[in-house]
Amino acid sequence: MFLQDATCHMAARIDETDGATADDYQNACYELAFAAAELAAAKALFNEAEALGDALSHDLARSYAASVMPQVVLRLRVIATDIDMPSDALNGLDAVFIADASAKNLQGLGADILASGDAYSAIQTDSETDMARDTFYRLGQDIVAPLAEKIHREDLTIPESILGPLREMGTFGLTIPESYGGIAPDEGENTKGMIAITEALSTASLGAAGSLITRPEILSRAMLYGGTEAQKKEWLPKIAAGEPLCAISITEPDFGSDAASLNLKATKTEGGWLLNGAKTWCTFAGKAGVIMVVARTEDAHEHKGHKGLSILLVEKPSTEDHAFEVVQEGGGRMTGKAIPTIGYRGMHSYDMAYENYFVPDANLLGEEGGRGKGFYMTMAGMTGGRIQTAARACGVMAAAIDTALQYAGDRKVFGKALGDYQLTQARLAVMAARYRACRALAYEVAELMDEGKGQMNASLVKLIACRSAEIVTRDALQIFGGMGYAEETSVSRYFVDARVLSIFEGAEETLAMKVVARELLSRAQ
Repeated sequence: MFLQDATCHMAARIDETDGATADDYQNACYELAFAAAELAAAKALFNEAEALGDALSHDLARSYAASVMPQVVLRLRVIATDIDMPSDALNGLDAVFIADASAKNLQGLGADILASGDAYSAIQTDSETDMARDTFYRLGQDIVAPLAEKIHREDLTIPESILGPLREMGTFGLTIPESYGGIAPDEGENTKGMIAITEALSTASLGAAGSLITRPEILSRAMLYGGTEAQKKEWLPKIAAGEPLCAISITEPDFGSDAASLNLKATKTEGGWLLNGAKTWCTFAGKAGVIMVVARTEDAHEHKGHKGLSILLVEKPSTEDHAFEVVQEGGGRMTGKAIPTIGYRGMHSYDMAYENYFVPDANLLGEEGGRGKGFYMTMAGMTGGRIQTAARACGVMAAAIDTALQYAGDRKVFGKALGDYQLTQARLAVMAARYRACRALAYEVAELMDEGKGQMNASLVKLIACRSAEIVTRDALQIFGGMGYAEETSVSRYFVDARVLSIFEGAEETLAMKVVARELLSRAQ
């Protein structure tokens, strides 16, 4: 396979060239990661189509392959050029599925999708996962969807009328073992269930429902990885109950995905730590009662990079205000101010500042044994956050496609339904195929994660699903024409919400170059 050969060739050049590193091949690494993701999604969809055995699934698989193969070949040619590798073996590969991209085939597939309702979204999962998906889909449509537009357009905080039912359903304890008050099994994982619930809620609203799971997901996984038994017993039942709600504070004004360079300082004092510095993009910081703060506890000269980081559980009063201040008795101060954003509203992301803000020793994750190990705890938490973000992307895509299908059937243009036109049918076919491929890959990776594998694959599926959400929501908005650009239509919300997915939980560039490509290169050496 050319992808494997190119990976080995690049790994050899890095290994043999004096002073060369993966950073000297950033563009090639980026293209390598996306080529691997696109091919993995195609393979996953073909596997799913084979398992389901229906004609529509097979047609969607071939349509997806036809749409991405030219791009994959182009990516591989770019890589070959960058690493001085012959690319003759790629000749003709971009035409293997070209017939499936013909107007006739796409038109027929689009017409089938329009006629068959939600058949395009078929997936083979176990009955427990199906039940969870159906239950939370109904909850999302009944409770979240009626409020989603108001929350978005008026930039409101998620109300208790949404949070309350989600607490009752155990939503915040999806990855917390039953022995600690959650609904996850004590042995093993149930990543598929988490994905099913996430995508169901994200179909109703990304900002007001689908993303609520992410913060307790990251914090609970970090705590399970590195917390003391006393901390697990103290915090995990509370987190599972949604009391308190959580926020995660990693990013700083000068450092985004480069977690190893974080500078927020935690200085040892009697009985605890004093926080000084700034954070940014701390989502849900206002409503949260506890913030997982990654801070530098060790001397930067002696413990450089990620080795000097620790995690502190910073408690605060919950508020719906877009700006807040917390002043401690000893004079410590914390402030937060919501950052205006084009989308992803409801949770709000905050700029945070700390001035001698006191955090007790008991709130150092792992206590004394956790000092300097915060980077590893954070990475343990982020793996779950990345696959969960892929599920969020799938939910947004599903909402956009469903809305576009309905509009295409109802809207009359030049005397007939918009959905009767060839171009509309072809566009819907490509949108549905891309969605199905990402969804198939997400559930495939979930099975790996439940086996204790797939950490890199979680980043791989996040790459392709989040980029695909931008493409699918863009095309859905285009089907609406001018009305798609109006805030009164939900498709405009899907479009602006989708744009954030490739940025948070590990920016696209960082995941591609620093996680996916490096892991592929490491395996090839």
